[in-house]
Amino acid sequence: MAELQEVQITEEKPLLPGQTPEAAKTHSVETPYGSVTFTVYGTPKPKRPAIFTYHDVGLNYKSCFQPLFQFGDMQEIIQNFVRVHVDAPGMEEGAPVFPLGYQYPSLDQLADMIPCILQYLNFSTIIGVGVGAGAYILSRYALTHPDTVEGLVLINIDPNAKGWMDWAAHKLTGLTSSIPEMILGHLFSQEELSGNSELIQKYRNIITHAPNLENIELYWNSYNNRRDLNFERGGEITLKCPVMLVVGDQAPHEDAVVECNSKLDPTQTSFLKMADSGGQPQLTQPGKLTEAFKYFLQGMGYMASSCMTRLSRSRTASLTSAASIDGNRSRSRTLSQSSESGTLPSGPPGHTMEVSC
Repeated sequence: MAELQEVQITEEKPLLPGQTPEAAKTHSVETPYGSVTFTVYGTPKPKRPAIFTYHDVGLNYKSCFQPLFQFGDMQEIIQNFVRVHVDAPGMEEGAPVFPLGYQYPSLDQLADMIPCILQYLNFSTIIGVGVGAGAYILSRYALTHPDTVEGLVLINIDPNAKGWMDWAAHKLTGLTSSIPEMILGHLFSQEELSGNSELIQKYRNIITHAPNLENIELYWNSYNNRRDLNFERGGEITLKCPVMLVVGDQAPHEDAVVECNSKLDPTQTSFLKMADSGGQPQLTQPGKLTEAFKYFLQGMGYMASSCMTRLSRSRTASLTSAASIDGNRSRSRTLSQSSESGTLPSGPPGHTMEVSC
């Protein structure tokens, strides 16, 4: 590998009482498909995987994940795991604009960069957390390197290639909408965009005035040219690790995530549908997502003593199991919001779990 670079930085963020600023190291590694930048927080923990994140189109690791990983209850998690935040090529802060005609990597090639990162860091296994395009990239990597992925949290994943109708709609939209507006429509629901909240204004400004907008468009084009992951329940092509699928109620990718859930192994998959979270639940509902992540980690055998404060206090395990035609119980379970009491079910992710919270 050529030109390995390290930059020591300390990130400013709100701290909890008694906390000190968390040091971060930013690295840049050459791969067969170009350079990739990633930032490492913390130090490796014995016999524990790294939390490995990959962001969506129009964002970088900070704008995609900071509200989640800076959330107060998340500190218990990040104290127990080293984490690696990847910026897709050309998406890192201060990235130069790629020259005209530059061939941006496909999503498959972006997934093929991940082994170079893990080899450089000497990390053997990861728990992946991806949003949108990042969720697709981590899934593609998990299909080709299943032994190195212990678990996946996939937010807004669309595992399907665009069909002809999708392409036609995309082309028509491109005639009347700018690249920033199309990306905003990918990230947020139409209701959110119409409401034009402070969050929407912030991200509209970030994307519209991004100095690397040409690079963002290249990443956007790669996402729209993705191949079908070809998941098949009970088939050869499937995710072998525990998976938590996450989507906001009425989010742009709700149908795609529901379809993805139907194609994955129900004994390994949890499905979290979050009410009032819009298109980016890690931005709008970091508390709820943090508690779900803690539960997911506990199911994998980590953080057994973690206190499940928010979900356990505000939700009961209202489990509804619909009987099938032959009388067998369905694997689908629903956790619904109710009173101030109640606890979450314990144990590994041995079912498909739909959570409305």
